[in-house]
Amino acid sequence: MSFALGIDVGGTKVLGGVVDDSGAIVKTARRDTPREGGSALTRTIAAVAQDLMQEFDIDAVGVSAAGFISSDRKTMLATPNIAGWNGVRLTDQLEELIGRKVVLENDANSAAWGEKRFGAGKNFNTVIMLTVGTGLGGGLVVDNHLYRGAFGIGAEFGHTRAVPEGHLCGCGIRGCFEQYASGNALLRHAREAIHASPDLAKNLLARGDGTIEGITGRQITAAAQEGDTVAIAAFNTTGQWLGALCASLVAALDPEAFVIGGGVIDAGEILLTPTRESMSRLIPFTGKRPAPVIVPATLGNDAGLVGVADLARQ
Repeated sequence: MSFALGIDVGGTKVLGGVVDDSGAIVKTARRDTPREGGSALTRTIAAVAQDLMQEFDIDAVGVSAAGFISSDRKTMLATPNIAGWNGVRLTDQLEELIGRKVVLENDANSAAWGEKRFGAGKNFNTVIMLTVGTGLGGGLVVDNHLYRGAFGIGAEFGHTRAVPEGHLCGCGIRGCFEQYASGNALLRHAREAIHASPDLAKNLLARGDGTIEGITGRQITAAAQEGDTVAIAAFNTTGQWLGALCASLVAALDPEAFVIGGGVIDAGEILLTPTRESMSRLIPFTGKRPAPVIVPATLGNDAGLVGVADLARQ
């Protein structure tokens, strides 16, 4: 049995896990993410690794983080939510601190690889993963190889354009799919539905603080699961946009399967059913060509950690 170490860097925590060659996490260690980022965060990652290496013989370490990463998987080109890491050759710094080979990977790519190797995508050769969380991340595995693009920053499907001059996205472009098919988009769709039908929204509003702004994604999910019509409408709108993105990706990439992950997938079929219906309706030459399946992710929040640990072995 061999062990690799995966470390998932998030906005609030740095979570490390020892992963065996079957994809099972056998031990974890966690530390809070320092707000100042930069070298303090780099030292925190090293500390998590050192905690776990005391008990296990680790040859390689994988680090998963949100942001643009160079094609050689060594440099953080840009990190929108982490201070002090832009343009940092992170693997050199970590290898000096840890004393092991370190591989750096984008968080969505890591999750896609985890699901492909050990989760919902393991029976497919060409898989697209869409992570529907606060934003909309993407990863692509083609013929059992993770696709990164010429510069290491491919598969940013959430930042393909859906609506000319639409809602402004955090990437600086207007109309990205992320603004219509993400957790934040679900909140917007719910608030718009409340404005349109305030009498129907009393149940949903009562779950928060009574204001439109006080509604959370978890509350919308819980309400939809109990049959609330306004919450279900918000999921239907989100699923329609997500299915439209899938249909466009089918035309471009012809995958066997879409794996849908991220926090919003907690709603299950409430999200997946309108997504499938939208994709089926919008695929070019629909009914005359094979269509991919849409399946929920199975590894949950562990997908990125498991995936980056496996990538570090290669």
